[in-house]
Amino acid sequence: MHDERIDVAQVVYSYATGVDTKDWALYRSIFTDEVDIDFSSWDGRPAARMRGDAWVAGVRPLFLGLDATQHSMTNPRIAIDGERATCVMYVQAAHFLHHDGGDPEFTIGGYYTDELVKTAAGWKLCAVKLTVTWRRGNYHVMTLAAERGAKRAQARA
Repeated sequence: MHDERIDVAQVVYSYATGVDTKDWALYRSIFTDEVDIDFSSWDGRPAARMRGDAWVAGVRPLFLGLDATQHSMTNPRIAIDGERATCVMYVQAAHFLHHDGGDPEFTIGGYYTDELVKTAAGWKLCAVKLTVTWRRGNYHVMTLAAERGAKRAQARA
């Protein structure tokens, strides 16, 4: 018997794989056309609904500016109710950028609470909430990466 929880977990794991490998087609493929994003515990901005394309386009420059990232996602707790699913999964996200300003690493830990819907193309993320519970390292890495990534994205446009 097929366990759909595995399919749901694979979508969430593809979130990490997409950003860590900078595979933007894979990353975009896991979202519905509109997605609710709540990263308020990370950046203080209120949750917002946006187009999936806009979310990916907004995330891309930051990750283009980093030398490497590794999102380790574990302990999925998945509940399925018909065509909807919720997945709560721990995350540790390490971000690396070699620079002249100190430690090259900034890492956050916490968990994602994801909402998914079953579509003709399989399970898709329709809501992503990141809850950051700890931070470690040099936050300056993120500021430098955003600046560097914006320049790289413009050069590729």
